[in-house]
Amino acid sequence: MTPSSPPLGVGVLGLHEGRTLLVGLNTPIPATVGTAGETAYRSPHARAVAGCDMNPDKLAAAEHDAPGLYYTADYDALLARSDVDIVAIYTPDPMHGEHIERAFRAGKHVICTKPLVNSVDDAKRILTAARETGMKLLVGQSTRFFEPFRRQRAAFERGDVGTVELADAHYNHRMDWYYDKSPWAATDSDWVYLGMSHPLDLLRWYCGPIDTVHAVGTRSALGRKYNVASNDLYTVNVVGKDGTLGRALGHYGLHELPSARNAIELMLYGSEGSSLAQYHDMRYLHTGPDGAEIKEDYLYEKRGYYFNNEVHGMHYGEFSNYADHFAAALLHGTPHAPGLVEGLETFCLMEAVRRSAETGAVVRVDDIVGLIGLTEAERASVA
Repeated sequence: MTPSSPPLGVGVLGLHEGRTLLVGLNTPIPATVGTAGETAYRSPHARAVAGCDMNPDKLAAAEHDAPGLYYTADYDALLARSDVDIVAIYTPDPMHGEHIERAFRAGKHVICTKPLVNSVDDAKRILTAARETGMKLLVGQSTRFFEPFRRQRAAFERGDVGTVELADAHYNHRMDWYYDKSPWAATDSDWVYLGMSHPLDLLRWYCGPIDTVHAVGTRSALGRKYNVASNDLYTVNVVGKDGTLGRALGHYGLHELPSARNAIELMLYGSEGSSLAQYHDMRYLHTGPDGAEIKEDYLYEKRGYYFNNEVHGMHYGEFSNYADHFAAALLHGTPHAPGLVEGLETFCLMEAVRRSAETGAVVRVDDIVGLIGLTEAERASVA
């Protein structure tokens, strides 16, 4: 980026989780992260300019934490602003399809938090809108942009792991607090789209396009207490089109043991070595060239960047990282991931998991892909 290429403006829709992106982009980070003596921000390519929410309390909280921006309760007013180049969507899952389409048709690129969509109809809706408008989208899969997972991916791309033979991912997190603040999570969605969007995206990232899925699901005691409409405990086995095996686990009613198992973990077993990335902790473990086990822990150095403080929560660093990645790609014409097509393939994987758990049958992901109309040319564009 040159001085004549200012950062792209980001307008955020949905200021509960979306407030994190506003704060993450606009808050200076510790000087040790940037150049000494200069004010450093997480993203040189993106800057928050506006926020939108129908809840006046959330508008007020966002304005307190990220002052000086434009705030409104009117989505059309946000879309009409010329300083908004990218709309970042953090609304409840069933609303993503409508909000993405409206942004595309207003000439805005989109960041949408995971899951991208949670229905076949919405998948078709946003694919059509993208084709007709030419606007681009990034799925906000925050795990990919957390430090240990970034380092794990860089090592994989260097060939340190060799060929991945098994990818083993999980996201386990007790969710009564989530039902209390977001009742729609119990009544209007399925945990295969909510929590399982993390480990299933990781499997898609390393196993490539998925061929078949076999899943089992049930409801936990906590899920029954909150009358959760969907399963909140899933185990999943997948086979990639190239034969790579993947396994995913999601449990959202458990009693956690954070010191034993992190909320999100990805274990890669490869022909040349193995590696493990963890969240909420910031550990990355891997085999060295001589076979020794190496543990890297960046929590003390980078927790100010990722968490803004010493409490291991929120996603300031990850959200800023993916906003910067997307904005840089738009400015420089470089690839970005996960984009719309990969996001839709991951939706098809999630839908295949839901159907397999419901019926007990093995489900082919391509059967779902055919329902939404992705072409082979579009799918071939994804690395």
